[in-house]
Order: sequence, then structure tokens, then C-alpha cells
Amino acid sequence: MPSFTAPDGTTIAYHVTGDGPPLVCLPGGPMQDSVYLGDLGGLTAHRTLIRLDLRGTGRSAAPQDPASYRCDRQVEDVEALREELNLDRLDLLAHSAGANLAALYAARHPDRVARLALITPSVYAVGLRITAEDRLATARLRRDEPWFVPAYEALEAITEGRASVDAWQAVAPFWYGRWDDEARAVHEAEAKQRNDEAAAVYVSDGAFTPDATRAALAALAAPVLVLAGAYDVAAPARVMTEYAALFPRAELVVQPGAGHFPWLEDAERFVRTVAAFGEGLSSP
Repeated sequence: MPSFTAPDGTTIAYHVTGDGPPLVCLPGGPMQDSVYLGDLGGLTAHRTLIRLDLRGTGRSAAPQDPASYRCDRQVEDVEALREELNLDRLDLLAHSAGANLAALYAARHPDRVARLALITPSVYAVGLRITAEDRLATARLRRDEPWFVPAYEALEAITEGRASVDAWQAVAPFWYGRWDDEARAVHEAEAKQRNDEAAAVYVSDGAFTPDATRAALAALAAPVLVLAGAYDVAAPARVMTEYAALFPRAELVVQPGAGHFPWLEDAERFVRTVAAFGEGLSSP
């Protein structure tokens, strides 16, 4: 398993699969083992995926200082990976909470980013607001699903601050475009793959300075893809439109029928979109 040493001495692992130009992939969770990304629906036929195991997850070592799990403090892990790979610039793909790390990296090292693909991104780093109605309106698109009523009631409870462990379990179908056996397996594995201690620190006080980050991203020269799922309650399409508008060279693609993991619902469409973006073409 290839690895490198971060500036603070922590051993960080990464995984290399596929053929084609390298694409560094940052997982979400936050702080989840990158294994869940898999081959991103077959993107390995077009790109060499370099999946980073964030510190304390997957095959990477836990740091001596747990405060270094904070998102902004992991930016230099990404830069150290770039140096390890001997790349002048990175093509960078980030999913969900990993998009916060990608945004901070692009803000701090704009000249090191060739292309940036943000897949159903979290918005903490850029300070956008997702309202309860954003989430509920997106959820109501699924009203014909057999599981809708209890899941929607649980989502209402969460948005009203009445969340319970049972409520969080009940809303799981909303994260996926299809609540089938594959989605259930992915969801069940998630709890075992995430470092909960690290996740709590990742978004802790001081991690983000949204005004400064937005100002830096407004000057980013690299092309950006923001890929949203039409059914994604975590990253509703309205807010993804705002996210794309933060960049001077961004393209927004909303994948029909997709939830928070768009490569699961329609792998062919997802791969076509991301591969075309990576080649500098317009997405279909």
C-alpha cells in the first residue's frame, strides 16, 4: 500500500487504481475510509484514481495530535500527496464533506489545481445556507416511494431540532436515488468506515473562514464541475447552483434520479459526465 509522510510526521496511505491521467479523490463522511468510493461507477476506465485515506481513516495512521483532524489542518496532507506523486498540478475530485477540504486546498494552493470536480458537495467551507425547506422540498420529490411517510416525518423532526437516533436511521432512504439492496449495504457499511472522533473535530471551531475562502475561489482559474443529485437532500440543487456561482469557470450538472452517491444510481451517466469534464469537454 503506497504511503507518504505528512508534514507533522503522520503516515498517510493512498490507493491507486485504473488507467489514464491521475485523478486525486477526497472522500466524505466526514472522515470516512475512502474504500466506499470504489471505482466511482467505472471511472477507472478513463482515469487513474488516487483515493486518499484521510489521517485516522482506512490505512492511514492516527495523528499524535487529534486536533489535526480539523479540516483546515489537513490541507497540507493533500499538498504532501501532490509532492509524493510528483505532479505540478492536481485534477481533484471530492465527494460530500471532502469538498470542504478540496475548497480549502484550492483557496490556499490555487496554482496547484488543474481541475476541480465537486460531487454532491458539503457547503460548510463556503458558508452557504441550506434551509429546512430546501431539504423538505427535495424530499417531497420522493412522495410516491413506499418508505416515504415515515422517512419524511423523521426528516421533519430533524429539521425542527427534534432529531433522535431512530430519526437518523429512518431518513437513510433519502440519501440514495434507489433504496435497494446495494444502497442498504452501502449505508450499513458507512458506520464501520467512519472515524467518529475525527469527524467531530473535522468541522470544529476555526476550521472554516467562509468569507476568505469564497474570495479566494472567486479568483480560481481552474475549471470546476459541481455535480448535484436531483434527489439529494444533503446538497439540494438550489444550493448547488449557488455553489457553482462562486467560481468564475464552473459548470453545474444535476444528475436526474440521483441521491448523494450519484455513481450508484446511474454509473454510466456519472462516468460520462466526469470523464468529459476531465477531458475539457462539455458534459452531456
